[in-house]
Amino acid sequence: MIQAEISIYPMATKTTSASFYIAKAIESIQKIENLRYQINPMGTILESDNIDVINSATKIMMEVVHNLGIARVEVVIKIDSRRDKHLKMEEKLDSMKKHMEK
Repeated sequence: MIQAEISIYPMATKTTSASFYIAKAIESIQKIENLRYQINPMGTILESDNIDVINSATKIMMEVVHNLGIARVEVVIKIDSRRDKHLKMEEKLDSMKKHMEK
């Protein structure tokens, strides 16, 4: 299973808020087969068993922001590829939480 955290930063917008552009980018990947996503305050986690799906989603998200009139888009991606276990993002969180004091 592969999880990737993607953060998209539209540059030189007319406002300090990026939420409109990020929302449109996320809308653009909602129907991609074999892709799950989870939004968080600092980015979006993409999940698939195929890196090509994640790469395609990343490209689509970037292009959507460009097509909204943004000439420069910064994209930061962090990838976790694991082949010894097939853990979904929720299971990874549950594993970590087991080690936290209550």
